[in-house]
Amino acid sequence: MAIPKQVSEHEAHGEVERVLHEMRQTLRVTGLDVTVRTWAGFERFLVAMWEAMGPNTETRAFESAADEVRVQAVEAAEGLGQLGAWEAAVLGESQRYHVRGALELYHYLNPKMLVFTSAVKLALQDEPVGVPQPLGSAERIERGAPARMMAMEVGEERPGDARLRGLLEDIEETVGPPALPGEFRGLALWPGYLEAAWERLKPRMKTEEWARACDALLETSRRLARRLPYEVALSKERLEVLREDAELIQRVTVQCEWRLPVLVLGMATLVGDVGDLERRLPFPAEARLVPDFVVGEELR
Repeated sequence: MAIPKQVSEHEAHGEVERVLHEMRQTLRVTGLDVTVRTWAGFERFLVAMWEAMGPNTETRAFESAADEVRVQAVEAAEGLGQLGAWEAAVLGESQRYHVRGALELYHYLNPKMLVFTSAVKLALQDEPVGVPQPLGSAERIERGAPARMMAMEVGEERPGDARLRGLLEDIEETVGPPALPGEFRGLALWPGYLEAAWERLKPRMKTEEWARACDALLETSRRLARRLPYEVALSKERLEVLREDAELIQRVTVQCEWRLPVLVLGMATLVGDVGDLERRLPFPAEARLVPDFVVGEELR
């Protein structure tokens, strides 16, 4: 089976560029993850998927669902004990500032992507997702990334340095397909920290406690996805109508949903290791106070 091509925001054009921009604004982040970049390789699917999911993602209910997943991950990470990577890594003051910002960004984004991906995956399996009700019925939140959120930066997926390249290959093999997660590419900008973190995180990922925590996160995500405020009009039949590779899209979506709890718990562990970062609500969202007819135009 073919390996899906990723499309970054910088490479996107036309409708894909529009959707990726809207997703970044609505999800309130400075960049998008591997799941979205992989979906972007299927243009017709991406557009249809966003039309189905977009109204949910700007609601307070979706934000709260992601918050619930994050809190659960934080509590699970606390139960597993301190990692010790933050103290072990040799970093300057500026480096620590930027690493903290990267950790905060993904700690906020990953729970959102888990709920989002669970919703898409369930819908593509023809399971009911969301509640049938008129658009605009649910409370909305402000769009756009918070001012203090760090810009999303990533290093090379296959860096020239052999030691770093081997480290990233080990991470990709351990975490699983479809590709090296963006947070680890981002943390590769500080190889000393990434090495210290992975050296301690990898053994923890192989424990039964870790597996149980990830299973619980997945169960919570699916439960919350089913309760989203708006019905998600997406299905396997819709993929066939779009003349997309339904089997490949479903496989990628299943892979992404399966590994996202690992990434959510991993980031909660790294954030907790820092000590003074906000673990539960890193970027609280304000209510969006705009007329319904304006929102209706924006959602078209």
